[in-house]
Amino acid sequence: MTTAVTEDFPKRCGLVAIVGRPNVGKSTLMNHLLGQKISITSRKPQTTRHRVHGILTREHYQLVFADTPGIHRQHDKAINRYMNEAARSALGGVDVVCFMVDALKWTEADEYVLSLLPKDGTPVMLLINKIDQVEDKQRLLPHIEALTARFSFDEVVPVSALQAKNLETLEKLLSSKVPTGDFWFDEDQVTDRNLRFMAAEIVREKIIRQLGQEVPHQVAVEIELWEEGPGLTEIAAAILVERKGQKKILIGEAGSRIKQIGMDARKDIEALIDQKVMLKLWVKVKTGWSDSDRALRSLGYDDPVIFK
Repeated sequence: MTTAVTEDFPKRCGLVAIVGRPNVGKSTLMNHLLGQKISITSRKPQTTRHRVHGILTREHYQLVFADTPGIHRQHDKAINRYMNEAARSALGGVDVVCFMVDALKWTEADEYVLSLLPKDGTPVMLLINKIDQVEDKQRLLPHIEALTARFSFDEVVPVSALQAKNLETLEKLLSSKVPTGDFWFDEDQVTDRNLRFMAAEIVREKIIRQLGQEVPHQVAVEIELWEEGPGLTEIAAAILVERKGQKKILIGEAGSRIKQIGMDARKDIEALIDQKVMLKLWVKVKTGWSDSDRALRSLGYDDPVIFK
């Protein structure tokens, strides 16, 4: 009689930074890898402002993803400097870097991010996103060859973040590259951010999706009240804008726009906390908040990140 031998797999755990220019699909990728929404998304650039960590735990490995703001050259306001620093600092002290680009597109912004990639031996993977939008896949080959000639990537992985294509392959590759070690987080934890932060981000997402190109970049959301009761959580949030005209746009005709934003946000927050929510929103004009270090600190833009 033979006894089956079970191989003792060592646990692996590591930090994976997802970097790229604005609006390339970083948040969508992380959300689909985790199987739930952690980072807000929209088609507008610079939707992600903070570094958000998403935690994927399997039996033998834990991947901690750092979804970062899009790296860009503009430093005209304090908030732009903050976002760039949050993204650039994610490149230090990580176990794997995923550099994400948009199918066949290549811009000066991509070139800038490429110049920042670590050259200290940290594994860097090139993710070619939105492959579902490329009808002739043969067109990808010369593009990939040109990029791999510019940097020594450990892996090249074509994916579709939105349609979750080839993400299993990506996950397996990542799990093989992070070091052995104990898990950092509880197995049921999916992010390091608290519920107040998540709720504020949900409200901001609905604003971004409702408004045009200019106003969303001058909007912030601050949770001013969070009271949990039996069967109901009461939340009050202030929406900060920089000009009176923006306030008028945000409120809409007879309050129609802010009402719709509140309805859409309430549904997502209820799904997040699994409880009924009474959500109150109002708009404040706070001139110059996006270029004020003090205002940004009060809004949590200097919150310490868990990894440096």
